[in-house]
Amino acid sequence: MISIKMKKLVKNNSVIREMFEEGKRLEKIYGKENVYDFSLGNPSVPAPKEVNKAIIDIVNNEDPLVLHGYMSNSGYEDVREKIASSINKKYATNFSYKNLIMTVGAASGLNIVLKSILNPTDEVIVFAPYFSEYNNYIENYDGIVKVVNPNKETFEPNLIEFEEKINSKTKAVIINTPNNPTGIIYKEETIRKIASILEKKQNELKNSIYLISDEPYRELVYENIEVPYVTKYYNNTMIVYSYSKSLSLPGERIGYVVIPNELEDSSEMIDAVTIANRIIGSVNAPSLIQKVIANCLDVKTDIECYKKNRDLLYDIVKECGFDCVKPEGAFYLFVKSPIEDDKKFCNIAKEYNLLFVPGSSFSCSGYVRIAYCVSYEMIQRSQKAFQKLAMEKKWKLHN
Repeated sequence: MISIKMKKLVKNNSVIREMFEEGKRLEKIYGKENVYDFSLGNPSVPAPKEVNKAIIDIVNNEDPLVLHGYMSNSGYEDVREKIASSINKKYATNFSYKNLIMTVGAASGLNIVLKSILNPTDEVIVFAPYFSEYNNYIENYDGIVKVVNPNKETFEPNLIEFEEKINSKTKAVIINTPNNPTGIIYKEETIRKIASILEKKQNELKNSIYLISDEPYRELVYENIEVPYVTKYYNNTMIVYSYSKSLSLPGERIGYVVIPNELEDSSEMIDAVTIANRIIGSVNAPSLIQKVIANCLDVKTDIECYKKNRDLLYDIVKECGFDCVKPEGAFYLFVKSPIEDDKKFCNIAKEYNLLFVPGSSFSCSGYVRIAYCVSYEMIQRSQKAFQKLAMEKKWKLHN
């Protein structure tokens, strides 16, 4: 019999994945071209050609026993040094290879950080709406999730409620900007205020409170908006990064954690996170893709496709009378449901072969997430379905 903890996790299986599977079912019935699956945040832009070239060059030229062998749990030193230098050049930071741990994507990065810092009943604050897997990661180490409700006008964090929820059990705060599911980028002023509140509370409570910045969408930014590099504003910050979106490599599972020297007891934390990498079963990040990344640090995915998709889908949604804050980054629209029950609205949308994810999955009911990392042609084809949904009588009866 499975454990009590796993029973809960199985019961709360990702709604996003369920909608994705539902899309496959509908495609068999109606044909792929007649189903408009906006459920999954899977990059629709191919990985840059430089990535494939790097894979071939490395496999052809490196000693296979070294290439496919074990290395330090924190990853290859030369790879980490190259990444640290790249970060320093972009953001005027001062990291070395010692400040980086290579990870199996951002999910693994978050897990090894949380495993390293959480004792049972420690609290982790998250800002709604947020990626629902945070709940599983935190509860996996017997932590308690504390949710700060959103400011639904801007979807910037509600800092008054945030300060009120910090207490002696608060161990960490997770932020995600550009944000999944809203696409909002936290302004520098917001990051400064979060840092100020945390500094104040650390002094009052005599406890360390860690700020964990989850950054898989850092490079997916439109209109040249700057994403603040959070270690500059608060010493007890750890960055969790993934190349899944920036290089369209979600299946390769590669990322890293940054632990600055300024973080309290940073050497001890680096050791803990490195050992946690082994303890949770990852052992180390995949060797081949580490070396590929080191050769592709100046390569960028063409995000103009996402911007083009965003602009078209946003116009369609607004023209149909739905309310939505225009995203500044990532590849999601967070659209206000015309009825309070967002799950019911998603079910009604399915009748038109439109697949959305309910906002309640992100702890923000009354909204739906629409992922526009799809083909431009699919968005064009979906326009009539959106128009029919807008005229739907069923949800109008609920108002």
